Amino acid sequence: MANHIRQQIRERAGTVLTGLTTTGSNVFETRIYPLENTNLPALVIYTKNETSEPIVISTNRLMSRELELIVEVYVKQTSNFDDQVDKICKEVEVAISADTTLNSLAKDCFLQSTEIEYNTEGEQPLSYAVLTFLTNYYVQETAPDVAV
Repeated sequence: MANHIRQQIRERAGTVLTGLTTTGSNVFETRIYPLENTNLPALVIYTKNETSEPIVISTNRLMSRELELIVEVYVKQTSNFDDQVDKICKEVEVAISADTTLNSLAKDCFLQSTEIEYNTEGEQPLSYAVLTFLTNYYVQETAPDVAV
């Protein structure tokens, strides 16, 4: 049995976003990862909220699911961190827009919102952005590991 489509989507996003010019291999597919200065700038990928509704009523219902795929961008430096965050956000947006079906796992995936925050505690300011991609996918109710 394959992994849940939600996990497959998260892993595909990790593949798509690994190797970007600014973050390189500093891509972590988990919401909890101890980010060290040597791992920055970095991306953290996870899924958050998901809604589900039947689109075909039958014994084995076809379900449409709306999943929030989260990509967090982390930058720690003493100057130009606004520019660096925007640059990384652009790289993420371009990479996801080049694979909006996430290798046919989803019907669509698009940027829904971006939040940018700053933390000035510590030696260097930490800037981060939270990009929320709304991802729609279909599964049979009895097979949440197979994209339809």
